[in-house]
Amino acid sequence: MSTGTLWVVIALISAVTFLIKGAGPAAMGDRQLPRRLSGVVALLAPPLLAALVVTQALADGPALRIGADTAGVAVAGLLLWRGVSILPAVLAAVVVTASLRAAGVG
Repeated sequence: MSTGTLWVVIALISAVTFLIKGAGPAAMGDRQLPRRLSGVVALLAPPLLAALVVTQALADGPALRIGADTAGVAVAGLLLWRGVSILPAVLAAVVVTASLRAAGVG
């Protein structure tokens, strides 16, 4: 893919994203979501975030693979579960991932 084609694709994706994100507020106006729908939206956030984390931690192209990044995410998840704040958990994940990659684990 040429550089020009790549920039056209990026511009088109940006425009479509802008339109999709603007469609909800434009359709709703100043009205509030119904309570039942607000509850569903609130329940969707945790599983969507979990799905993103799992796919990023286990994906290696089209295949699933456990590696250094998976270990780093697991360490961060364990620390967060135990009540450690976000910054030390992320730093621990970085240290674990970098150490395993330096050791050649992948």
